[in-house]
Amino acid sequence: MLRSNRCHLEGMAPAQLVAAKEESEELGGYFVVNGIEKLIRMLLVARRNFPLAISRPSFQKRGPSYSTFGIQIRSARPDQTTQTNVLHYLNDGNVTLRFSWRKQEFLVPVMMVLKALVETNDREIFEGIVGAAGSKGFEERQFVIDRVELLLRTYKAYELYGREKTRAYLGKRFKIALQLHEETPDEEAGTEFLRKIVLPHLGSSNVTEAQDTDKFRMLLFMIRKLYSLAEGECSVDNPDAVSTQEILLPGFLYGMLLKERLEEYLNNIRGALSEWSRNNNWQPFTGEQFRKEFESKILRRMNENIGQALEYFLSTGNLTSPTGLDLQQVSGFTVVAEKLNFLRFISHFRMVHRGAFFAEMKTTTVRKLLPESWGFLCPVHTPDGSPCGLLNHFAHKCKIATRGVDVSTIPRLVSQLGLTNTTAVSLSESVVVQLDGRVLGFCSPKQAKIIADTLRFWKVEGTHGVPRELEIGYIPNSDRGQYPGIYMSSTPARMFRPVNYLLLDELDFVGPLEQPHMSIACVEEEITPKEHTHVEFDPTHILSILANMTPFSDFNQSPRNMYQCQMGKQSMGTPGTAIRYRTDNKTYRLQTGQTPIVRPPLHNEYGFDNFPNGMNAVVAVISYTGYDMDDAMIVNKHAHERGFAHGTIYKTKKIDLDESNRRAKTSRTITKLFGFAPGGLVRSQWREKLDDDGLPHIGSFIRQGDIIAASHSVTYNPVSRIYENRDGETQLHRYTEHEDAFVEEVRVLGAESGAEPCQAVSIKFRVPRSPVIGDKFSSRHGQKGVCSQKFPAIDMPFSESGMQPDVIINPHAFPSRMTIGMFVESLAGKAGALHGLAQDSTPFRFDEEHTAVNYFGEQLRRAGYNYYGNEPMYSGMTGEELHADIYIGLVYYQRLRHMVNDKFQVRTTGPVSALHGQPIKGRKRGGGIRVGEMERDALIAHGAAFLLQDRLMNCSDHTLAYVCRRCGSFLSVTSVVEGYSKARHGAVSGVKCRCCAKRVDTEENVLVASKRRARAQAEREKDNGNGEGSATAAAAAATEKEGWLPKSEIWEDGAGNRFTGGNDVTVVAVPGVLRYLDIELASMGIKLKFNVEP
Repeated sequence: MLRSNRCHLEGMAPAQLVAAKEESEELGGYFVVNGIEKLIRMLLVARRNFPLAISRPSFQKRGPSYSTFGIQIRSARPDQTTQTNVLHYLNDGNVTLRFSWRKQEFLVPVMMVLKALVETNDREIFEGIVGAAGSKGFEERQFVIDRVELLLRTYKAYELYGREKTRAYLGKRFKIALQLHEETPDEEAGTEFLRKIVLPHLGSSNVTEAQDTDKFRMLLFMIRKLYSLAEGECSVDNPDAVSTQEILLPGFLYGMLLKERLEEYLNNIRGALSEWSRNNNWQPFTGEQFRKEFESKILRRMNENIGQALEYFLSTGNLTSPTGLDLQQVSGFTVVAEKLNFLRFISHFRMVHRGAFFAEMKTTTVRKLLPESWGFLCPVHTPDGSPCGLLNHFAHKCKIATRGVDVSTIPRLVSQLGLTNTTAVSLSESVVVQLDGRVLGFCSPKQAKIIADTLRFWKVEGTHGVPRELEIGYIPNSDRGQYPGIYMSSTPARMFRPVNYLLLDELDFVGPLEQPHMSIACVEEEITPKEHTHVEFDPTHILSILANMTPFSDFNQSPRNMYQCQMGKQSMGTPGTAIRYRTDNKTYRLQTGQTPIVRPPLHNEYGFDNFPNGMNAVVAVISYTGYDMDDAMIVNKHAHERGFAHGTIYKTKKIDLDESNRRAKTSRTITKLFGFAPGGLVRSQWREKLDDDGLPHIGSFIRQGDIIAASHSVTYNPVSRIYENRDGETQLHRYTEHEDAFVEEVRVLGAESGAEPCQAVSIKFRVPRSPVIGDKFSSRHGQKGVCSQKFPAIDMPFSESGMQPDVIINPHAFPSRMTIGMFVESLAGKAGALHGLAQDSTPFRFDEEHTAVNYFGEQLRRAGYNYYGNEPMYSGMTGEELHADIYIGLVYYQRLRHMVNDKFQVRTTGPVSALHGQPIKGRKRGGGIRVGEMERDALIAHGAAFLLQDRLMNCSDHTLAYVCRRCGSFLSVTSVVEGYSKARHGAVSGVKCRCCAKRVDTEENVLVASKRRARAQAEREKDNGNGEGSATAAAAAATEKEGWLPKSEIWEDGAGNRFTGGNDVTVVAVPGVLRYLDIELASMGIKLKFNVEP
């Protein structure tokens, strides 16, 4: 990982990073795998060590009596691996514990687990769940009492008394599942089961009696909460709210994977040691023979494969795990950290995904924006397509705890504030106090409020050892609301954010679990005494980094702000300052980037001026010439000539002389070398493009088809120890792109061994990209459009001061989009340019009393301009004043990476599919543009039959095919040789129908068939009134008399078979795919018959 403690960039100052050819402010935190920058994406997972009340219909599928209710807890060990335990409520009142181990699910009666944890009795369990008998409200809890009695009664059927017997019973059944040795005692296996499976956050190594007691108390609390959920006393928790979620951090996931691989490796070594011991008469491992054979016969046979497994995970994002790591997905863990521009790059580090499992769900519940997300997840910065609501970004002040904090003093402080170890029957009398999923005790609801407030005061004050990052989740009592209590968290992976604590006027960190039950004012004007305890430092804390860059976003319609967050990441900007040393496949760079006049202070705080992303443009809102219809924009040709939005694309092409063995780390056989063949022909045209080493000149201009490298084949001469060329032939490598370019850089790539001649080069090409008609632009308000015309400056409108707009947009772009922020930015930019000021565009700064138009209008008025930003303008074509004043100002415009030169597709003729003759698809392959079903429907609706035939057949797979008129088949026609007597002399071929023809086997059959035909012809002519003495009849009689037959009527197929007839064949124009369909259906036994009309 870059800038980690294993990276040579760790601790480098900006000057040192520049000297190392890196970015001066290199962020780090990502990996370089096979030359590609890969980032492990953050995922939202269930909150650790918090019992979550859930209701899922799928729970009923566990068994016939299972209900929809359950309590789920994701228990995290100190090494960050987790184990999920679920308590299921059965309709008869029983409770079972479900867990998953190595992708297998198991169900265990919860009473068995309770009895195995500690030496206990039924009374202790009863009072731990229900409360002390005889306490207030005991008689009202008959629902819970009946079910606990049933729970205790049904467990007696197992006849397990005492902790040791219960553990032995569990160990006997789970010994194989836990992969323990068969000779392990049952009780020890049961202890291992409790250590690994049951609430491991309360003890997962060297578990003590006190830790088992903590697990016992936590299970009792979970059962109590489950019964309250089933009774309707509390509501279900929302698993889609951030209050019940945390972040799966990349380092934790990487560590979990590494731990699992190491465990597998050690298990394999253990198996190999057992096998060695068995084969060597159980000799001790301290003997001399073991020392000799350990490395050769045991260690070397082990395939550790740890590094390759981690590299595979990073390069593909796929998780190959025998346990599943308690995760709901197996792919999509890594993404490419694209450096299209700095906004896109920095967004990868603030991105959090809900998970690939939820992307496949049809329900929209997981995508909804909930109030609990305020200040943690940005409501604006999310894609507008299929990942909407699943791929979110953190608010810019939201932080994530990467390590736990010291809370050793908390149990003592809380006990001093008034806790008891026993719980009352009613929630109105007693609520729980927990710290990181461990029950500290119980107190009254009134005392719980005092404890939470006192701890918060000490936390902000920094006294009594209460850490400032501690989350104090106080959930008050409510009527059938969330289950009450105090849930404190100090673990890593939590989200928290800064707010101002009013009592001390100091910084306080709040988490997502405590925020919904706190009173936090958004601005100071909203503060109500004795109600609000906190106030926001700034209302912009709700937005992400990119959303804060949208000027005056509170004036815009919300979808437009969403669009800008996406288009800002698609803009052609400055990806970095070290792009000279990078070899990305494609890099976009804006050559004339500027700092925006209208920008928030965060623009400077995050250093965006180092990576300019657009240009300040003079924009006039006017319908001028009609070229600005439908979001199109007119660009001043003079501005274009001065470099407006001029950009460059850098493309890298790699030429490898040994593709087959490129990744080999050992020495290879060299068969080719760069350069001209010694003694061979070298043309002068080659010398113009290439140097003596066969590589192109830096800065040379390259067109499609030009040579960019030369190589020749060689063989190694062991006598002279040199590589020799024997054929004198030079192989040329050509530039295949359609776009002209310049050679920017040539890198010579060495082999892994470092002792071989150059076998690969990387050539970077520079492609100038000046804006052309059709290129896409956008303001910072989601107002995107294409350049429709580059208008001459003499025809552009101009103001009284002679100012001409760089861009003209249509006023119809505003009413439906409601992007009033763009109007305000135009005013502010104009005023800032006149006064030489950078205007603050932070949202939520203006209200109905202090309006933006008044603030910026006064600045314009003082500069001698119109208060509202309008100016009289004159037509550049006629010189006459336009009838209406024109709104003109400065707006920061972005050039997006969607350019015509990358997308245009045109084709006259080109490659077609060999199967059916239709044009292939794909722009790079010279394919055609598909006319789909909807386009076809549109052509039919317009009655454009000629166009329809032209596009769907003539320009596609027009084919001339033979078809039989009589049987209507394409498949029965065949090429033949007419007149079999002449076949040896190469007779002219024809096309006949085999199905309609009659086979002729011998000479006699030929004669008989000829006689029959002559007789039939005579009868037809007789019926037509020709009489008996017709010439045809006479000829027939003569034929019968002489026995002679004209053999020109007989034809042969390719196999030498003779036929007669089948002459009714014609040529038709059909789509080639129709013949393909006919053949495919015939292979399935389906015959098509076509009616052929003249």
